[in-house]
Amino acid sequence: MSTTPLTDFGLSMQPVPEPSANRIAELVRLQRFAQRITSTLDLEELIPRIVDEVAASLGCVEINLYLRNPDDPEFVLAAVRGCTLYGKGHRLKPGSGMVGHVAATGKMHYAPDVTRDPYYVACEPDTRSEVAIPLEREGELVGVFTVSHCELNAFCPDQLSLLQALCAHVAVAVYNARRYGDERQQRERMTREAEEARSIQQALLPRSSPLIPGFAVSGLSVPAGSVGGDWYDFIPLSNGRWGLVLADVSGKGTAAALLMSRTSGMVRSFAQTESGPAEVLTRLNNMMIEDFPSGRFVTMVYAELDPSTRLLRIANAGHLAPLLVDSSGHRWIKHEHGLPLGISASKFSETEVTLGEQSRIAFYSDGITEAEVDSGEEYGAERLLAQMQAPAVTPDTLLADVRKFANGTGLRDDATVILVKARGIQSTSGSSA
Repeated sequence: MSTTPLTDFGLSMQPVPEPSANRIAELVRLQRFAQRITSTLDLEELIPRIVDEVAASLGCVEINLYLRNPDDPEFVLAAVRGCTLYGKGHRLKPGSGMVGHVAATGKMHYAPDVTRDPYYVACEPDTRSEVAIPLEREGELVGVFTVSHCELNAFCPDQLSLLQALCAHVAVAVYNARRYGDERQQRERMTREAEEARSIQQALLPRSSPLIPGFAVSGLSVPAGSVGGDWYDFIPLSNGRWGLVLADVSGKGTAAALLMSRTSGMVRSFAQTESGPAEVLTRLNNMMIEDFPSGRFVTMVYAELDPSTRLLRIANAGHLAPLLVDSSGHRWIKHEHGLPLGISASKFSETEVTLGEQSRIAFYSDGITEAEVDSGEEYGAERLLAQMQAPAVTPDTLLADVRKFANGTGLRDDATVILVKARGIQSTSGSSA
C-alpha cells in the first residue's frame, strides 16, 4: 500500500510532539488488535469491533468504514461511529469526497486541517483533521477507512503508519469474512436444496406396504447422504398381481436422484403393458440408451408376483442376485442375460420361482453387502444370509444389523431392501412368518 508523504500536507511546518506513555500504550493496543481481527470470520461481528477499538484507542470524533462489493461501484457505509449526518447503509457514489479520492488513487490521504483540504466533505462541526486509508487486498479495493479528530494535525506519523498497518489487516479480515459468508450461504442453500430433493425423493418411495393375500411385502431405503440413487417401488397390476422393482442408479447425490426419478416414471409406465419382466426391462433399456447421459447406468431387478398362483417372475439388469430362503435351504437367483440399463442393447432372461410356505426372498442393493468397517471388511453375503434365515427378519432388523456391523462408520452407500415373505397357503390373516 502506498503512503502519501506527510510533507505534501505541510506537516513539516507543524512540529509533532514525541509520543507520550499513554500514546505508546494506545499504539501497542491497536497493534495487538490488528493481529487479532483476522481470526474473526463473522463480518457482522468484525466491523463494529474495528470501529469501537479504533475509537477507544485514539479518541476520535468520527470513524467510518465504507465497503465495496466487486460488482457494485458505490461504497456502502458498513460501520460508523460519531457521525450524526449519515447512518449505516448510506451509499456513496464513486469520486465523492476523501473516500472517492482515496478509492481512485489507492493511496492514503491525510488532511491535518480539513478547512484547507480540497477533498474533505464537512460532516461533524468539531472535526479538525481526518485521514482516509484504502482497504486493499492483492491490488483489489475492498473499502475505505476514515478517522476524524477534533484537533488539528491530530495524528502523528506513528499513528498514521499504525493505522495503515491496521487497515491492511482489516482488508484481509473483511475479505476472509466475506468469503466465509459467501461459502456459508452457499452451503446453506445447498443444504436446503438437498433437503427439498430428499423430501421429493422420499415422496417417490411407497408410503406403505401393499396388501397381498398370502404374502407380507415390505421395503426400506436409507440414503448414504441427503439424497441417493437407490429406489424401490410396489406397482399394482391387473388381476391382483404386483410389480416389485429395486434399482440402483450409478453415482450419488442430486444427479443420481434426478436420474432415479426419471427411471421410476418409465418403469411404472412400462409395467402396465402386461408384457412381463424381461420385456419391461428391454423397453426401459432402449429408452434409457437414448435419454440417459453418457456414462450413467442403472442396475435393476424387476419382478411380478401373482398371489393366486404364488408365482414370482424375475428379470435382472446387472443387479445383485436376489436371495431365496425356503424349507429346502437357500439359493441366489442368478440370470443368464441382463446388462445394466442404459449401456447398450441387451437381452434379459426371466426366472420363475414358486413361493411355498415360509419362503422368503430379498431384493437388495450393494449398500448392504458392501457396507464395511475401517479395516475394509464387508458385511457380505454370508451375514445377509444369516439374517434371512431368521423367520422374524424385516427390512428394519436387517438394516439395523448392517449399521451395527459398520460400528459407527456409517453407511457409505445407499442401502435398500425389499423383503417378500410367504405366509401359510391356507392363511388369510395374522402376522407374517
